Amino acid sequence: MTLALGGVPLWAALVPLGLYLVLLGWLHLRRRPVSLAGPWDNLLLSVAVAGLVMAGPLALLQPAVGTSVWAASMLVLLFALLVAVGILAARPRVIVYNVNIDQLRPVVAEIAAGIDAQARWAGETVALPARGLQLHLDGRGLARSVSIVAVGGRPPAESWAEFSRRLRRAVRRLRVGRSPWGTAFAALGGAVVASALWLALRPPSSDAAPAPSAAPAPGASHAGPRRSVGA
Repeated sequence: MTLALGGVPLWAALVPLGLYLVLLGWLHLRRRPVSLAGPWDNLLLSVAVAGLVMAGPLALLQPAVGTSVWAASMLVLLFALLVAVGILAARPRVIVYNVNIDQLRPVVAEIAAGIDAQARWAGETVALPARGLQLHLDGRGLARSVSIVAVGGRPPAESWAEFSRRLRRAVRRLRVGRSPWGTAFAALGGAVVASALWLALRPPSSDAAPAPSAAPAPGASHAGPRRSVGA
């Protein structure tokens, strides 16, 4: 039994990407920001592009390992392993959607002061020496999302969990305007999903070339029926 990754339909590869873009649009159209842990953000992006990866790079690698089900499964597991390693190796971070750095900085400052009275700022980085935390606010400009990344050494798990929990509660109380990126993401995602549905539902092409006529058997006569000559 064989399994060709190159045979993954294009529509099946496009649907997760379209839904991911629609989700981004919804997050940017909300009146309140949404915080998402870094591992979940990376996992959602990996699922969104998984179909394209299988139909593209993994399909190109498959001839080197064969088209058996076992070989195809190993390639998919390799992709999943790379995603897992990337998530585990990444620095702890929290993504806050539909907010800019000027709106989020006072929120982080309030949380930092509540966790550690000795918190001090240097640019967009705040250090909490009593909790072993050093956080950097990385804004994405016009995209209206901010990453809060733990820099320096590996932070204590308990301190990072407390900060993340307080941040989630704080951003729920923050009210912001809708981002213009929300409409763009939603429209693009809708177009991708619509294209995938069109590819899935369109009738198969009927432009196949006509089959060549069968050649006459060797020795067959091309002459018409002969008349018998009467006496």
